[in-house]
Amino acid sequence: MSATQQLTLDLEPGLLERFSNLRECVTASIYSRGLKRIAMDLDKSPGNLSRQLAGDSNHHFSIESLEQYIQSQGDLTPIYWLIARYMGDQAAAEGATLKRVESLMQEVAALMAQTSTEKPARRRA
Repeated sequence: MSATQQLTLDLEPGLLERFSNLRECVTASIYSRGLKRIAMDLDKSPGNLSRQLAGDSNHHFSIESLEQYIQSQGDLTPIYWLIARYMGDQAAAEGATLKRVESLMQEVAALMAQTSTEKPARRRA
């Protein structure tokens, strides 16, 4: 991403309230899309995937699996959860600031358009 590009995120409200950790978020996302279908996409058996998501001490859902899941499903919910968890206040403040700047720019553009269409008053001597 170049220095002139700006990333804008619309975070889903309530992610931190619904999920207390990333594992819960990923698990809910996978089950909502269908465990069997996701297991096939991740080249895992549904039983093994279920044990990994449950946090079985012998089976762990790897970071590589998380990346593969996000890529295959296009589900950014786990990423949004991480952003809300670790950057929530900063992201919200930046978003509010950007919206305010956009609003002010629209006001300035409207004032400039209004000024350019008004004829200057003639001075009396």
